[in-house]
Order: sequence, then C-alpha cells, then structure tokens
Amino acid sequence: MSKMNVVEISKPGGPEVLVPAVRDVPEVGYGDILIRVTAAGVNRPDALQRAGAYDPPKGASDLPGLECSGTIAAVGAGVTRWNVNDEVCALLPGGGYAEYVTTPADHALPVPKGLDMVQAAALCETFFTVYSNVFMRGDLHAGEVFLVHGGSSGIGTTAIQLAAKAGARVFATAGSAEKCAKCVELGAERAINYREEDFVEVMQAETEGRGINVILDMVGGNYIPRNVKALAIGGRLVQIAFLGGATAELNFAQVMVKRLTITGSTLRPQSNVAKAAIARSLETKIWPMLSDGTIAPVMDSTFPLAEAAIAHAKMETSKHIGKIVLVI
Repeated sequence: MSKMNVVEISKPGGPEVLVPAVRDVPEVGYGDILIRVTAAGVNRPDALQRAGAYDPPKGASDLPGLECSGTIAAVGAGVTRWNVNDEVCALLPGGGYAEYVTTPADHALPVPKGLDMVQAAALCETFFTVYSNVFMRGDLHAGEVFLVHGGSSGIGTTAIQLAAKAGARVFATAGSAEKCAKCVELGAERAINYREEDFVEVMQAETEGRGINVILDMVGGNYIPRNVKALAIGGRLVQIAFLGGATAELNFAQVMVKRLTITGSTLRPQSNVAKAAIARSLETKIWPMLSDGTIAPVMDSTFPLAEAAIAHAKMETSKHIGKIVLVI
C-alpha cells in the first residue's frame, strides 16, 4: 500500500480543524519500524498542537498522535529486536492519527499479555510521562505522600495506580464526586473535589502538618504557589503541563526554607536515547504489572479515526475519565 488515510490539522484552531486526508505511507528509516496502526491514543498535547501551541520536533510528522498500537509492517536497517507482524505499542514523535506511522524501534514495547490492542494504544504517552516524572525526576519512594492533580485524567489514573503499587500514600484532586470516587477505586487514600475543598488545607490535615513529598501537577498557574505551600520539607514539585497558565508569582523563601525541588519535563522534545531508556525501565518494572492485571489503563471511550474532531471536543470538556482512543 502506497497511500493511507490520515487525519491532519488543516489550520490552527478548534477540534473542527481536524480533517480526513490521504497521504503517502511513510518510508521506514534506519533504526525505525513502520507500524500498521490498530488504534491511537488521544492526548492533551495533540490538542495543543492542533491549536498551534505545540510544534512537532524537527523531522517529526506534522500529523497529531503521540502513541499507538499496531502490527509491524516493515523494519528499517539496524533493527534487530522486532520482526514484521509483531504486535507492539509505541511512543511516537507524531503521526499517530494515520493508518501507518514510523517510530524508533527502541520506543516500541510488546503489547502486555491480557490487554487488547485498544487498551495497548492508551499506554505509552501516559506511562512514559508518569514513570519518568514521578519516579525518575520526583524520586517517589514507599511510605512517602504523593498528590496528583487531575486524578481522573489519563495521566492521573496512571499515576494513582503506579504510586499506590510503589507503596506511597496517594491523594488526588478531581472536579466531581464521580471522578473522586474513581480515584479512590484506583488506589487513592483520599480524593479532593477541588470545586468544594482547598487541597492545601486538606493535605495539611491528612499529613498532620508535615506536608506532601511529591506533587505531580499539570495545572500550573495559581496552583504553583499553593503546591509550594503544601509541600513537606525536602518535597518535590514536578510540573508536566500548564492547563491553568505557565506563569505564577512565587515566594522563593519558602523554597529555600523547606529545601524544595521544583522540576518538570516535556516528553516529546527529549532525545531518542532518553526515551529509549524510559522504555527499558517500563518494560522491566511496569509491564509485568500490566501483564498480570495488577494495573490497567482506564478507558473512557473510542472513536473511529475520521471522528478525531469529536474525540478532541470530548477531551476538551474534561468530562471523561481515563483515556480516549481512536480506532483505525
């Protein structure tokens, strides 16, 4: 097959700018694999790219889509692990909203036993992000107190499960009683409805004034100084997005007195080597838990590829719980 169906961004804007199109199947390069896509995850960075606020890295496809599952259709020179017809899930530099996509072979992982291909498509973007930020950057350990904002999102539902299995005391914020209940079901000790309660006050009470060891935040804005206030001595704030704004006024005396660490990352611009290292850690430490059913991706809904605009509109209502996936 030389042509493929895709969904492309016709111009920067709202969900309606996502339109079906036909393009050439990409050529597989050295060290890469070509995947015949079964399903592709929908993520917030896709919406940012669609809006013109998150450009693809140099050399990456301009199509949205940062994760997928599928069957390997071709392997490039230098690839030794994978063979044609192997089933994989993979982190992508872009291009997932298509029937075929290429990605570095080292960014692909086997589909965990017991998971179907739609579930597998919902793994990589969130698990790479959560593992690298909560454990590699945030250095979360058993017995520590962990808080994730947006606990019912794809990132949040993943973070709750991984932190709980690591032996941390897990807390989450969410925007409805239904979402809070889901966070508790997944392993949170307490979920805080941010529309009704102040997470700083709640966490001070829950920790008897000691504070939180690690916070994973995708809100930013006025949450940043509140996060700093809520952290324990030696606490770590890990920032991965700014849904509430990228700037804040902060009293750094608190940072100094409490010896805090403020860090964060974005996944897509990182080097191929860095992403491959995360993949190896996930396969060793996390994939066995997916295969034995100890943890699982939380699935919200699926849409055909041609209805990507509808999927984006749903994601931007923030009424979903877990992952939205496009089925090819």
